[in-house]
Amino acid sequence: MPPAWDQLGPDPDDDPPARAAEEGIVGAVRVMPMRRRHLRSVVAIEEACYPRPWSATVFLSELAQRSSRRYRVATIGPLVVGFSGLMIVEEDGHITNIAVDPGWHRRNIGTVLLLDQARAAPALGVRNLTLEVRASNTPAKMLYQHFGFAPVGVRPNYYVETGEDAIVMWARGIDTDDYVARLADIEAKIGSAR
Repeated sequence: MPPAWDQLGPDPDDDPPARAAEEGIVGAVRVMPMRRRHLRSVVAIEEACYPRPWSATVFLSELAQRSSRRYRVATIGPLVVGFSGLMIVEEDGHITNIAVDPGWHRRNIGTVLLLDQARAAPALGVRNLTLEVRASNTPAKMLYQHFGFAPVGVRPNYYVETGEDAIVMWARGIDTDDYVARLADIEAKIGSAR
């Protein structure tokens, strides 16, 4: 599947894939707040990644909750290549979603998005992060483990469309110097992979 273009489409004078190849994908990725103008691309990615995707209406509802939500998009030039969401409840942050356009998988874009959320969370009062992941999604579980997430439980039949279980994972103490060092190590590793 080709990557989903932002609603304005590509700038004819800009070739994001070519520039990304020249700079290294990670160096070309920009992470910014999700806005209404990104929703067409975000929903297209959501539909490509999930059997029961969120609608634009759900994303708009999430974006409206500014005091307890943080949604970001990853872009390369005008192209939206991924997004992530964080819901804040007291000192816990729940990664609501993280998705990368299938045409851009395996290029550390998910890592960049999760780094962005994990770095920003302590300033929002978050001390712990949690998320659910499909039991069969080994690449995602490995990514989350690099970020210090550990499995703590199972939500049986969480994914209604398939009856698949979700693994509940937590990363605790994200506001510590040790966790900051973990994030710096992750960033160094993806920077050297360019």
